Amino acid sequence: MEFSLPAWLGGLAGTVVAVAIYLPAIRAIEARLRAQSGPKTLEQRAAFEDKLSVVRRVILAIDVAILASVGYWIGHAIGASYPKL
Repeated sequence: MEFSLPAWLGGLAGTVVAVAIYLPAIRAIEARLRAQSGPKTLEQRAAFEDKLSVVRRVILAIDVAILASVGYWIGHAIGASYPKL
């Protein structure tokens, strides 16, 4: 596996895109889950918030892993197309 500058820059760009997509997506998902949950007791609300926190982390981890990998791959493909000096 070769670690080139274009590949690392592509991975960084993929991570930035992942975070940019994460913010509006998590707001939409959170609003939908809250609307479906309805009224709850204090204990149920605390359990719901704990589960929601886990969902946020899982979505961010998957989002960053996939888009950073795609960005790395694209950066590597673009960087390999340029002649080496």
